[in-house]
Amino acid sequence: MLDRLDQQSPDALLALIKLHNADPREDKIDLGVGVYKTADGATPVFRAIKDAEQRLVDRQQSKSYLGPEGDMAFVRALEPHVFGTALPSGGRIDGMQTPGGTGAVRLAFGLAKKAGITRVFMGVPSWPNHAQILDDLGLEAVPFDHATSDGTADMAALRQVLANAGEGDALLLHGCCHNPTGVDYTPVQWDAIASLLADSAMLPVIDLAYQGLGDGMDEDAYGLRTVSAAVPELLVAYSCDKNFGLYRDRVGAFWVQSAIADTTVRAISNAAALARANWSMPPDHGGAAVRMVLEDEALTASWLAELASMRERIGEVRARLAAAGHAGGVDLAPLGRQKGMFAMLPVSAAQVQTLRDAHGVYMAGSGRINVAGLTMTNVDRFVAALDAVTG
Repeated sequence: MLDRLDQQSPDALLALIKLHNADPREDKIDLGVGVYKTADGATPVFRAIKDAEQRLVDRQQSKSYLGPEGDMAFVRALEPHVFGTALPSGGRIDGMQTPGGTGAVRLAFGLAKKAGITRVFMGVPSWPNHAQILDDLGLEAVPFDHATSDGTADMAALRQVLANAGEGDALLLHGCCHNPTGVDYTPVQWDAIASLLADSAMLPVIDLAYQGLGDGMDEDAYGLRTVSAAVPELLVAYSCDKNFGLYRDRVGAFWVQSAIADTTVRAISNAAALARANWSMPPDHGGAAVRMVLEDEALTASWLAELASMRERIGEVRARLAAAGHAGGVDLAPLGRQKGMFAMLPVSAAQVQTLRDAHGVYMAGSGRINVAGLTMTNVDRFVAALDAVTG
């Protein structure tokens, strides 16, 4: 039976890790895998998380099962940071813990399918795993252009989708810090999107994976909160892997919002059944650490301060890139107004290979770069390499 399986290609971004590690050049630049890096190239554990983990070691009395919903105190502690203090009333919203943001996305689409969704409209390019999950679930992915050539969101394409789609359709939206383009909707555009969704039969699904790494915690949640206030039904996938630095601990959350409380209860019961069949229950350690951070004012303040420093460093690198103007055939100016860790550069796969071979610059073949892989000491070398290859 196993002889019938086709060989699958390895994940290209993860393969870059091995290539970069094997490169002996001391001035090599890693812009591939999407993790935050300091100016020293490290991906450290947050100080607040370290403190919370020590408290877990000292205080945790059991490792017994929690159930498919995970640590609900973690979910409740996270909710005001995601939805704001004005949560939808009357039990219209409920959630559960998931193994990372990926688990939350999988749960969202699995539940959407059970509810009758057959097509999911999504702006492209998007995070590659979005399409893989939809394909695995047997849902049709319907692409539309997310960004225009000038590096801003393509609202015309989105308006056309909302005008032509209806019941049985879902719309996937990145809440902030779009991966891979860095092109976000403005608050004015989010207002328009919320209004259009309020008059549409489409089910909105918002993937919020980078809250706090764009403009701030509240600013980055503007789109989600605006849509939540406008529509009766909403699915939300959330990741703590980036804004708490818990990549390998896989910490995520999933929420359902419906028109009435009874519907929310039924939806969550179905989500719990799907979770039980997929992973039984999420890993506890990282979620428990986040809960302890959010339940302690001093730890929360420490976390937010470190997150702010990450956001500021990313902004400084973006500003430096934008100030360079053009690098050969690449206009870097739009990167200054885009958000988050990622950006797309108009380079060919052959040019990406030359950047790697001749200049030690490692990036995805699609042209996506992790802006956080640059520092104020190597950004000029990167621009020069880009100029040499694309000029």
